[in-house]
Amino acid sequence: MSNRSLKVVVGSRNPVKIRAVARALALYYPEQTIDCQGIDAPSLVPEQPMTSQQTRDGAVNRLRFCQQQQTADIYAAIEGGVDKFEDGPATFAYVAIANAQQVSVGRGANMPLPSSVYQALEQGEELGPLMDKLFNTHNIKQKGGAIGLLTNGLATREDNYVHALVLALVQFAHAELFSQ
Repeated sequence: MSNRSLKVVVGSRNPVKIRAVARALALYYPEQTIDCQGIDAPSLVPEQPMTSQQTRDGAVNRLRFCQQQQTADIYAAIEGGVDKFEDGPATFAYVAIANAQQVSVGRGANMPLPSSVYQALEQGEELGPLMDKLFNTHNIKQKGGAIGLLTNGLATREDNYVHALVLALVQFAHAELFSQ
């Protein structure tokens, strides 16, 4: 891409998600100015996705909405969710990113959740507000997230998103290998 500003539309107004997209893109396009704008994009899944499929669908749905609503160089969406795996319940995120030529979907790392937290989620609570109650915080989902709280600040929600986006962007960096 030429040395200009990249217009990026992110399917959320959450500053954590917008910063994560901007940080990941800045790593791949250091000569570009990254102009990230967040918009309200519906996930069309439950407020608290409870399966990997719901979480993936939420990210892809938000991405498609962005593509239909705005003109940009790059579109991105992130959906956090939970699921119960062989080793127990965990939280993670799916990312979806697209330009005019391609779409890439990736996933962040699993972070284990206590069974009591997962049970509360099964009863209809959402992870961010639940963490706020457990740790006496406010709006943690727009800060370090459950990941920040449970790792004692050693990792954050934003860090997990950046990592997932950097990996998803491999398809952009090496498009010729993925078109074979």
